[in-house]
Amino acid sequence: MSEGFVMELCGNKAAWQIVPDGITSINLENVGRLIEEAGYEVGLRNRLCWTFSGPCELTLYPSGKLLVKSEDKKLAAAVAELHVSAWAHA
Repeated sequence: MSEGFVMELCGNKAAWQIVPDGITSINLENVGRLIEEAGYEVGLRNRLCWTFSGPCELTLYPSGKLLVKSEDKKLAAAVAELHVSAWAHA
């Protein structure tokens, strides 16, 4: 756990779930645009989730949760910090 979010290793040990504190819903369009501006390419885009590819694979949910597909905990933590500090509040 870190300040501003909970980061949990998923069962397959190849992904991390990021749950921002105090956020129960986000605007997928606004947050998705910021993730694109950070250098990620949008894949799937629907009302249930958006996916992104870049330094790692991301899945963004309307609840504000972010799935970071990477075995690299430091990379996942860096993405989590960015999500909580800049993206999730868009």
